Amino acid sequence: MAKRVAQPGPKLRFMRDQEFEDEAALLLAEYGNRHGQVTAPPIPIDEIVELYLGLHLTFDDMQELFGVADVHGALWVNDRRVGIDQRLEPTANPSMLGRYRFTLAHEAGHWRLHRHLFQRRANQVTLLAENAERPEYICRSSDNEPIEYQANRFASCLLMPREMLKRAWHQWRGSMDPIYLDDLRAHGQEIPTAELLRRGASRPGDNAADRVLLEHVACPLADTFQVSPEAMRIRLEGLRLLLGNKEPSLFE
Repeated sequence: MAKRVAQPGPKLRFMRDQEFEDEAALLLAEYGNRHGQVTAPPIPIDEIVELYLGLHLTFDDMQELFGVADVHGALWVNDRRVGIDQRLEPTANPSMLGRYRFTLAHEAGHWRLHRHLFQRRANQVTLLAENAERPEYICRSSDNEPIEYQANRFASCLLMPREMLKRAWHQWRGSMDPIYLDDLRAHGQEIPTAELLRRGASRPGDNAADRVLLEHVACPLADTFQVSPEAMRIRLEGLRLLLGNKEPSLFE
């Protein structure tokens, strides 16, 4: 989601999936030890970033600041500042609450996992104008670099802690049984054409329709954890609570 805008010093370390879970749980525990344990969603990401990590949060016009349209946030490591695009400000734009919270958690991920990679002064890059402020990271929706994958994984684990989400799933479903895409199709679940078109699923065979269907199912938990349906779908797929095709049974 973000774009690296400084030349790293040390090499980015490979991290296994469990490490993201552990790092996010550690941050949540550290916050809890100082400010009270978090036992139920939503995770207080604003307080974690500002109160515990001590980062200053601002809302900025990122397009005007950086000259590109898809910047969601930025992290100035040396200034201990997180900037979020003003279009994600949740009070003025309630529909952006999930995106805002994920962007903030993503920047917290950069702070915890990556700030040691960068020197005191950010180097000039072609993305930013000559007179632009140069943060160590900017969050762009078009980015898919490994360092941004790590920040996204951290954000997902922090906002949707594994055991907390499993408890919520059991409370919601009454069991730990997964939901299968095959079953949703078989029960005649339909997605409005306008929603499919909005997501670009206009071509025959486009699996965007499947994603939208799973995100529709994930909406109740997304609301509980105050994340986007897309973020919740991806997290539930990773925990194997939302699945695609059923494996054939030996007894069928």
